[in-house]
Amino acid sequence: MRCDLFLKKILLFRKRTEAKEMCNKQLIKLNGKYIKPSKTVTVDDVIEIETYKGIRTIKVLKVPDSNVKKDDTGSYYEEM
Repeated sequence: MRCDLFLKKILLFRKRTEAKEMCNKQLIKLNGKYIKPSKTVTVDDVIEIETYKGIRTIKVLKVPDSNVKKDDTGSYYEEM
């Protein structure tokens, strides 16, 4: 699954375009490297998101097949 779509599906961003812009501004890393929004995310990948509050690091536990309910987002990633 594309990185921007994954981040939107697990509700870390409200819109896919927000995640896409963050990737284009080089504020998101996948396994230590800056990526394009179309980069594929797989299980056990580590995503770092730079925000004004600091760096948020998550580990991908599983990739969703469809939209994710707000209560179920915790089963798709783990904060590090």
